[in-house]
Amino acid sequence: MNTFADKQTLDDLNIPGRHKNNSVARIFDETITPGGAKLLDEMFRNPLTNEAQINERSGIFEYFTARSYSFPVQEEEFSMMEEYLHSGGSRNILAVSKNLLVKKVLQAAAKDDSFDSLKKALTVTVSALRKFQGFIWGMDDDGGPFSQTLSAFKAILGNSLLLAIEEDNISPEISLAKLITYDRLLRGVLSAQMAELISLIYRLDVYIAVAAVAARNGFCYPEALPSESNRLHISGLRHPGIRNAVGNKLASDTGSNVVFLTGANMAGKSTLMKAAGIAFYLAHMGFPVAADEMVFSVKDGLYSSINVPDNIGLGYSHFYAEILRVKKVAEDVAAGRTLLVIFDELFKGTNVKDAYDATLAISEAFAENRNSFFIISTHITEVGEELRSRCANFQFAYLPTVMEASKPTYSYRLKEGITADRHGMTIIENEGILDLINEIQRSDASPEKLTNTNKIK
Repeated sequence: MNTFADKQTLDDLNIPGRHKNNSVARIFDETITPGGAKLLDEMFRNPLTNEAQINERSGIFEYFTARSYSFPVQEEEFSMMEEYLHSGGSRNILAVSKNLLVKKVLQAAAKDDSFDSLKKALTVTVSALRKFQGFIWGMDDDGGPFSQTLSAFKAILGNSLLLAIEEDNISPEISLAKLITYDRLLRGVLSAQMAELISLIYRLDVYIAVAAVAARNGFCYPEALPSESNRLHISGLRHPGIRNAVGNKLASDTGSNVVFLTGANMAGKSTLMKAAGIAFYLAHMGFPVAADEMVFSVKDGLYSSINVPDNIGLGYSHFYAEILRVKKVAEDVAAGRTLLVIFDELFKGTNVKDAYDATLAISEAFAENRNSFFIISTHITEVGEELRSRCANFQFAYLPTVMEASKPTYSYRLKEGITADRHGMTIIENEGILDLINEIQRSDASPEKLTNTNKIK
């Protein structure tokens, strides 16, 4: 289980799962190799909680974004190379010779194509290695965080035995003697180095893919700070899955660590909260985020309560499920974990009076913990007015609605303050729902309808 964020949070924010529609992971899924795709998935499931490690990985991605590198071989070419190197060989010259001689005999006697397949795989592998060597030798070593990986690449690709193979002009008509020699070297003598090289290539694949996504979408690279600095600053924050999204600013610190958010339905509250959670999660992965700038203190985890489901099997109502969710967060906060907590419309599963009392009490109680950040939204604006007089560390923000000829429009730009905007009935009326229901009722009560009903009876 992801210890940084639980399943409910990951589902709320739709983060992992590169095969899931509209998932955040899918946005970055541009890897070429299966191993790169697997590594990317592992990164999404295991965020980092050490600022040095986060900044190091972020620095590597930023290095690649600045240089616009492309993966040096085609997918089919790498697949053949990977399969060949992983298929197993031997360091023993006699064993290699026997294996290839048997394949050669079977080719002549039984029209078996395994000899030609191996020969093709070896020549494609040598060609791919030559391309990787040219690519790596052409990379800029700026002494940054990628420098260590670059040195590891060069140590393998610069091996004298490997260079001798790469410098040979291998053709499809390669002699049996050379085939035996090179196969023994690549799958036997150098098997450990080739395994390490494949692993490095997976990382290279992820770096290039993520960097390309960042460059194309104008994502930024956050700066991670130690947890005790207790700071979160994001400018130009937007949801990575929405094109041309409006950017907003969020800032929290010890003195103002609770954002209390209000606004009408459809004004963008949930989207903004999801954007903040996604940015926070990606930042802890060392990944680029959909923002103009981000500086954050590393925290222990992320919790959200956006789409909390009921549980019929356990007999939990929606309200009780919300209670259990808040209890889980309270337990972690009490245990000393530092968190970003996102509560979207707390206690919407109960009546207005209970929701008011519970939202007020819970918000005030959580606000006493200054080491975590909280974003809390509600439609009960009276709670905000009461909290304004009780708590000094609250920020009050809202997403406005502007009426244009009885039609609500939304700027999606965060403003300071509390709004009592409620336009649910306006939307219902604009959609003609009440007229439709009245028309149905009039139709059911018409004399013709009643006459036909009596005839049926």
